[in-house]
Parts: sequence; structure tokens; C-alpha cells
Amino acid sequence: MIWVNQVIQGVLLGGYYALIACGLSFMFGVMRIINLAHGDLAILAAFLVWAIVEHSGMSPFLALALVLPVMGALGWLLQRVMLERSLRAGMLVPLLTTFGLAIVIQNLLFLAFGADIRSLAPAIGDLAFNSWSLGSHIYIGQLAGLIFLVAVLMLGGLQLMLARTPLGRSIRAIAEDPDTAELVGIDSRRVYAAAAAIAVMTVAVGGTFLGMRATFSPYAGPIQLIFAFEAVVIGGLGSMWGTLAGGIVLGVAQNLGALIAPNGFLIVGHAVFLLALGARLLHQRRKGGA
Repeated sequence: MIWVNQVIQGVLLGGYYALIACGLSFMFGVMRIINLAHGDLAILAAFLVWAIVEHSGMSPFLALALVLPVMGALGWLLQRVMLERSLRAGMLVPLLTTFGLAIVIQNLLFLAFGADIRSLAPAIGDLAFNSWSLGSHIYIGQLAGLIFLVAVLMLGGLQLMLARTPLGRSIRAIAEDPDTAELVGIDSRRVYAAAAAIAVMTVAVGGTFLGMRATFSPYAGPIQLIFAFEAVVIGGLGSMWGTLAGGIVLGVAQNLGALIAPNGFLIVGHAVFLLALGARLLHQRRKGGA
């Protein structure tokens, strides 16, 4: 029964990983950019929500509604001012650009908020620790369940948007062949900016839920980037439902690793990531040889 409980908790944890990885997967799928500032943007959103809650007493969920358009505008601005220019110089320059952006965000947050850790858990009351009981040994945290539900809805909503809306079709066309899409009248600059805005807004949701389920500090972004990147690689770069599957695999692996050995939580998760990465590289090599 302990193993069953660990698997269930791992699935719920995977929902958080999928949520935090959603924007990373979306941005790579559209623009082929691995955003190294992804985790720091999540922490930035968490701090913005925390600041609103701290000064107004507002619910974090209402504060998130205020932060979302701000983060969307930031994503649009980053694409127009930084990423659009760096994309013209090849694949390496966007990596260096987002790496520099990550450092800037970290130090600005440290300058504004100091090194103390923060949490949004006190602002959500009983939701932070209440759970549902399934029998005598299995418990599902209400917050963990909510995060998993939001992850499914967000990933499903993005998938539906890509499949059914004019913007989604434009995004898929640009991701497939931007030059041909331009020939049929699609404005790639506008589509890229919209995609970046959507990606950064999803990051804001992930960062806010991070603040509810754990603590965060100005330099907490890189570890969130690692978890997000591992979930995306395991599930498949650019795949929305693959991101959910990758997050679940990572979460279950970490929880089972912790059950085997107390220090196995991260090690087993990293091992599963390396196995998935090796399998993908081997598949690409065989495909190229064929």
C-alpha cells in the first residue's frame, strides 16, 4: 500500500512539473528556443503575486489574475526586443541571451526582496495542508489535486487552441515552416510575440503554484528550470500531452526513489531523465543513419 501511495503522490507531483514545464515546451515547439530564464520568470511571477498579497491582503488567486496580463506583456516585450533579434544569429545566441536574462532577473529580485525565502502557503489557509483520504493509507492533498487539475486544463487548453483557433493554426504553420507561412500572409513577428506572451503567462501560473506548495527565493529559478527541462525531454520537446506524461514519469520516479533511499529522490529522477535523453539521442542517430 505504501508503494501505491507513493505512485499516487508521484503522479500529483508530476502535475506540478508539467505545469512548470508547459511554457518551456510551448516556446520550444513554436520558436525552437530553450529559454534558460524559464525558472527565473516563474520566480518573478511568484514574487509579484506575493507582493500583491502582502500589501493588499488579496487572495493569491486574485493576485495571479492581476499578474497574468503583466507577465503576458513581459513575454511579448522580451520576444520583440530580445529574442527576435537573437534568433537571427543562430541557435546559440538565444541560449546566451536567455542565460543573461536569468542572471538579471535573479539579481533584480535579490535587490528588491533580499535573500529571505517566501511562501504563499499562509495566504491560502487550509488548502495548503488539507487532504482527502482514500482508505487508511492513501491521502490526496487538496492543493496537489488542484495543481494537477490546472495542469491538465492548461495543457488541454493549449492543445485545443493550437488545433481549433486561427492563432493556433498560425502558430503551427510558423513552427513548421516560417518562410512558407510568410508567403501565405501570416505575420511571423506577431505570431512569435503572441506565442511568447502565452508561454510566459503559463510560467506565471506555475510560479504561483510553486509559491503555494513550497518556498521560493530570488535564486530558486535554476532548480525549477532543471525539473521543467527534464519533464519536457522525457515527454518529448514541443508536445503538450507529452509534457504531462514526462512530468508524471519524473514525479513517480522521484517518489519511488525516495521510498528506496531517503537521498534517492533527486538521483532517481535525474537517472530517468538521462535514460530518456540517451534513448532519444540513440533514436535520432539510427534515424539519421537510415
